[in-house]
Amino acid sequence: MAKLAFIGTGVMGAPMAGHLVAAGHDVTVYNRTAAKAAAWAEKYGGSVADTPAAAARDAAAVFACVGNDDDLAAVTLGPDGAFAAMADGALFVDHTTVSATIARRLADDTRLLVLDAPVSGGQAGAENGKLSIMCGGSDAAFAAAEPLMAAYAARIVHVGPAGAGQQTKMCNQIAIAGVVQGVAEALRFAQNSGLDTDKVLAAISGGAAQSWQMVNRWESMAAERFDFGFAVDWMRKDLGLALDEARTNGAVLPVAALVDQFYAEVQAMGGARQDTSALVRRLPK
Repeated sequence: MAKLAFIGTGVMGAPMAGHLVAAGHDVTVYNRTAAKAAAWAEKYGGSVADTPAAAARDAAAVFACVGNDDDLAAVTLGPDGAFAAMADGALFVDHTTVSATIARRLADDTRLLVLDAPVSGGQAGAENGKLSIMCGGSDAAFAAAEPLMAAYAARIVHVGPAGAGQQTKMCNQIAIAGVVQGVAEALRFAQNSGLDTDKVLAAISGGAAQSWQMVNRWESMAAERFDFGFAVDWMRKDLGLALDEARTNGAVLPVAALVDQFYAEVQAMGGARQDTSALVRRLPK
């Protein structure tokens, strides 16, 4: 059993930290909204700290899953941040989707083992312990983190040095954006053609058109249900990170840029907190 800290008990962080408790670890959490941390402790039985530093003190490993670059900097490098309280050689694992720039900045602290480890799989993946994790950092950081992350992951891949995990997550979101748009267009085409959309799904989901988005979101998109976790606001944040990174590495992302603007339209329609399949709402039928 290890003494661990988990910073951020939102829809992703809470179940992930819960899996660490279930694996037998002593887990202390911190959340900016204290009531969420208290609710987590009541559900899972861990402890609550008043600051990131208090949570991190004496912990062998500290995990974070917060909102954006600024949030991550605040809980790590701020006046009450975790880094100042962590012992030399302790492990820091960041599951937030942020820029590769801040991932490299945190890894510059050579006292610590630092891993950028964004996740894919959504709320359901976190709750079921079936996340995919893409990791950037040193071999030593990955070796220390992998057995701990196994408590909530189905796939863990070390893709390269600091920042590589975040860049890989950008690849993930770039690929998803185009697929969701394609599924949305196919669905609207089927509806506008007067086809039975259930039969269309049965016909095309077993061939080359099949995708996770088609299998899991076609029927709910057809029913105008968009309450499946990963919000349009979050997708726009992630696509923004990818587009910013592309400006520095020379990649050309015309589809990602276009779909990002489509998501802006969904936000303007009031769909900011709906899941990413709400992209279909902007297509007339």
